Amino acid sequence: MSGLRVVVADDDVLLREGLASLLAAPDYEVVGQAADADELLRLVREHRPDLVLVDIRMPPTFTTEGLDAAAAIREELPETGILVLSAYVEVDHAMTLLGSGRRVGYLLKSRVVDLEDFLDSIERIARGGSVVDPALVQELVSAQHREDPLDALSSRERDVLALMAQGRSNAGIAQQLWVTEGTVEKHVRSILLKLDLPEAETDNRRVLAVMRFLESR
Repeated sequence: MSGLRVVVADDDVLLREGLASLLAAPDYEVVGQAADADELLRLVREHRPDLVLVDIRMPPTFTTEGLDAAAAIREELPETGILVLSAYVEVDHAMTLLGSGRRVGYLLKSRVVDLEDFLDSIERIARGGSVVDPALVQELVSAQHREDPLDALSSRERDVLALMAQGRSNAGIAQQLWVTEGTVEKHVRSILLKLDLPEAETDNRRVLAVMRFLESR
């Protein structure tokens, strides 16, 4: 990627400036910073960035202002990538966000300290992928439900699907699981078949599989 235009929104000025500093590189351009949701929407409409980084909880009530702004951005500018940052694992909020489609991500703010991983997440979202914080994936995997649509998947297929939920490519999954990329491709085909996700010209089946995984938890 090159010249990725970004708007950063967080009421914490130190964190906001810190995020902007992390993106002070030739491949990125921070075109605006916002301290609240209204300012975020104004900046997005003015600059039409490639990506928005936004906190879920923002002034004045510190509940879902950031999430609501993200929803408005997705409706008005569906090609704009959205990465929501949160201090906590908020399953309901994350599910609402991830259900909005591609170019979307949910990360804990603590994940920002790993610069390489953080920038990799941004790149994956910009390329049209979805990124889910491993802590959220772990919480969803740990949840127990009587009727689980993923019961048909093998243990290894669940591992592959969990890594897909983190936005990993087949090559990245292969590296993580110490298997060949061809093996991962076979697992992915099996997952899509077992989850009854047919071929479609407009649907990203990997994203649909991830959503099926998250919705089942």
